[in-house]
Amino acid sequence: MRLERWMGAALALALAGCVTTTTEEGSLGGRIPHTSRSQEAQDAARIHTELGQQYMANGDLKTALEKLNKALQFDEDYAPAHTVIAVLDERINRPAQAEQHYRRAVQLEPDRGMPNNNLGTFLCRIGKGAEALRYFDTALKDPFYQTPDVALTNKGICQLRMNDLAGAEASLRKALDANPQNGDALLHLAKALFLNNDAFRARAFIQRFDALGQPSADALKLGHDIETRLGNTDAAQNYRRRLQSQFPDSDQARALDAPASP
Repeated sequence: MRLERWMGAALALALAGCVTTTTEEGSLGGRIPHTSRSQEAQDAARIHTELGQQYMANGDLKTALEKLNKALQFDEDYAPAHTVIAVLDERINRPAQAEQHYRRAVQLEPDRGMPNNNLGTFLCRIGKGAEALRYFDTALKDPFYQTPDVALTNKGICQLRMNDLAGAEASLRKALDANPQNGDALLHLAKALFLNNDAFRARAFIQRFDALGQPSADALKLGHDIETRLGNTDAAQNYRRRLQSQFPDSDQARALDAPASP
């Protein structure tokens, strides 16, 4: 998974529904559900978190921040609010505050996969790779974590950034075992193999990525480089044309246009 897209998982909130905790007698002898104050506070926090998420998706970051702060006023221990406000803090370039909220979410839900994956993702992005790997491993221990391929992909990307090519390959292959259609795992496994001078196997994974129909400048440039190393000029030129046509202003396209060093 590309680093700038790792936060997608952070926004998939597992929001709790309303749970009745006590009852009282009704006028006809029935039992009327009654929610506790703590449940009402959590419900209010949930609603404001959802609103904050919606405002953030619409680009109104100021109102989003107001709603998220309000959520924490209702329930300062509502983990999803900490997760979303951490994402927002990253967007407005407040990494210290983002880290604080990511860590608080893990403190509140220490065994859950999602907050551990989110914190690991953030830590890897700011250069704390060794610490990040521990949180990915914790995420993968959660038997109820519905997207383990996400944590495995993020772990593999982090290992790739740390130049642990063997570790990256192992993690990314496990991610693909869990979800063969994980495009980020396919792309980064192709990168890991290419960097490990295995262009032939890298080609197989970049072709699988290409078949998903999700082209990116990064993938097209990698495809070009793989085919160039393998001596397949026609295939390399095809990637070049696609890159220059679909992403003409990308750094990857400019890199291909740059004159070769003498």
